[in-house]
Amino acid sequence: MKETQLLKGVLDGCVLQIISKKEIYGYELVQELRGYGFETIVGGTVYPLLQKLEKQHLIKSELKKSPDGPDRKYFSLTEAGEEYLVNFKQHWESLVNKVAGIMEE
Repeated sequence: MKETQLLKGVLDGCVLQIISKKEIYGYELVQELRGYGFETIVGGTVYPLLQKLEKQHLIKSELKKSPDGPDRKYFSLTEAGEEYLVNFKQHWESLVNKVAGIMEE
């Protein structure tokens, strides 16, 4: 089984957690995820996810000037995004405990 199949359901929570720490733009987010060991993550995965999260009003974006060229779209969490993240963490912890219980047998 590929990691991408397992990751599909949890990537939203991972992305929201990273965004909750600081305003971030897309390419920087990809680099952060890679820094956490998700080497296969590409912009083609992250950018549609950011669009989806923005449509769901979990994040908002703001265009800001970049010292390195064109303006960048920075993302930050909305209040709904913060609530979603709290919920996600609770469900994630519960799931991890259940899976760990089964795997330890």
